[in-house]
Amino acid sequence: MWTAFIHYKVIMIMAKRDYYEALGVSKNASDDEIKKAFKRMAMKYHPDRNPDDEESLEKFKEAREAYDVLSDPQKRAAYDQFGHAGVDGSAGGGAGFGGGGFGGASFSDIFGDVFGDIFGGGGGGQRVYRGADLRYNLELTLEEAAKGTEVSVRLPTHVACEECDGSGAKKGSSPTSCSTCGGLGQVRMQQGFFSLQQACPHCQGTGEIITDPCTVCHGQGRVEKTRTLSVKVPAGVDNGDRIRLAGEGEAGENGGPPGDLYVHIHVKEHPIFQRDGSDLHCEVPVSIGVAALGGELEVPTLEGRVKLKVPPESQNGKQFRMRGKGVKSVRGGPVGDLLCRIAVETPVNLTNRQKELLQQLDESMQEDGIKHSPRAASWLDGVKKFFEDMKS
Repeated sequence: MWTAFIHYKVIMIMAKRDYYEALGVSKNASDDEIKKAFKRMAMKYHPDRNPDDEESLEKFKEAREAYDVLSDPQKRAAYDQFGHAGVDGSAGGGAGFGGGGFGGASFSDIFGDVFGDIFGGGGGGQRVYRGADLRYNLELTLEEAAKGTEVSVRLPTHVACEECDGSGAKKGSSPTSCSTCGGLGQVRMQQGFFSLQQACPHCQGTGEIITDPCTVCHGQGRVEKTRTLSVKVPAGVDNGDRIRLAGEGEAGENGGPPGDLYVHIHVKEHPIFQRDGSDLHCEVPVSIGVAALGGELEVPTLEGRVKLKVPPESQNGKQFRMRGKGVKSVRGGPVGDLLCRIAVETPVNLTNRQKELLQQLDESMQEDGIKHSPRAASWLDGVKKFFEDMKS
């Protein structure tokens, strides 16, 4: 019986996949490469992200078991020398041989254990937390957005307490390790095959207890403060663009790194121009005389005034393009154009003399038929065809 059992165990060990192959790394991979490889596998296959997916569950267990061995120098040495037989029984949790369903590890546990050292947490002692990102809505004029500017913004936020350097403990004292969780910040409850891990209720997951809190921040390590920041706005920004100021968000907890500040751009409506990407559009009113006889108009641009030549017999809505008079995009590329659309105005508030002259002009043009009104001619042709089609 024992011989059969041993034979069964050997077959099970031999059937296991090579740990290096399971993580997709070479046998001479560094500890950092192994850690990064496991992060990729865990991000992809963790059961929290793939509920009810048995294949992902098995791949996650395999990767967890491989990482448990290869991240431990002694286990890795034994595995390199003897293979799976050298570590049989020591890699249990990842493959389901030990604690609860996933080795007692939730998604947050995995990344707390493997990557906690990025922010100084996860390995016992006081846990630190990155500060929150902040958003600031910045309203600009079209001129400011096109040319770029530098503005000062006032930002209410949390900053690290200067009195205690963010520790939360009164100057001259320091936090003590939590006796309930032993400084880990987590407690585990085991019942049969089930294991539940949660934040320590005594220290609220920090791993430490502040017995003598700072009198300024009252043990929080942070205080509210309104800061004034200078924000450089690059030329060419547009509605919806955002500027990221790294490290200018809220201070982290327990000495953790600060978050970022995101400045969201909103460009106010302009009384003359409408922006479309790199191009600007504007409507230029012209008199009947200028539209019919031609003339020269003065139009504004973001760089100053320029002359616009209107050729004779220009129709309402005709568009003129002025090259290079638009906006240079913040993303690069050439400067856009200014597109001016003329709007022929019907004269109002006419004197009796002006009305007489206009009447005489209209009668004079009617004597020549519709040759003075090309759009009217095409419209009448369309109306005639419409009625002919109705009769057929």
